[in-house]
Amino acid sequence: MSVYVYGITSADHPLRLDGAAGVGDPARPLRVVRGAVLAAVVSDAPDGLRARRRDVLAHQAVLDRLTGQATALPLRFGSVAPDDEAVRQALDERADEYRERLAALDGCAEFHLRAAVDEDALLREVLRQSGEARRLNDEVRAGHGTQELRVALGELVAAEVGARQDSFAAGIVDTLRPLAREVRRSDPTGDDFLSASFLVESARREEFTAREAELAARYGTDFDFRLHGPLPPYSFV
Repeated sequence: MSVYVYGITSADHPLRLDGAAGVGDPARPLRVVRGAVLAAVVSDAPDGLRARRRDVLAHQAVLDRLTGQATALPLRFGSVAPDDEAVRQALDERADEYRERLAALDGCAEFHLRAAVDEDALLREVLRQSGEARRLNDEVRAGHGTQELRVALGELVAAEVGARQDSFAAGIVDTLRPLAREVRRSDPTGDDFLSASFLVESARREEFTAREAELAARYGTDFDFRLHGPLPPYSFV
């Protein structure tokens, strides 16, 4: 039977798993596969595993238990190996790489920040600050705009909006970066202009969250800041 892998730890991790349940229905019992210097928490992988809410929460709960005791490398939901021996072999063959990441993550958690800005407010700012955009918009509203002019206005506004969003994102990350050990940005989705993960040491968590709150207040009600954490450091494994 294939093996579901939750996370990787050093061999001296406490690995207190009493009461924790794995994925599957019924929940699969957890066990530890040990290599020479590392260990992995695994269970049997259920057939037809999908990202159901119950299983995603079970995966998260196991990782919360591990990272609450000591440093662990959290694997993404759905990580599966052929058997225990394949897990043990990977632990030993990639021991140096895994130990390096464990050291980098020691005493840290991930905070993930997403941010969006009200589209109408941003368009008003573009028209207020760009004379050319304002001129083209006035012509279109007066009924004098050709299709070519409308296209030019759309392209200009899109470029101005994109430039402002890029500037907002860079400014936010630059402000928070000094409080993080590492930063990883990913492509934002939906209406967001920013999606960034910050690896934050335990001693700086309060300072980090306070700085983020100050930023959100400074940017104002046209902006929507959503900070999630502390989380297992998925983005930094």
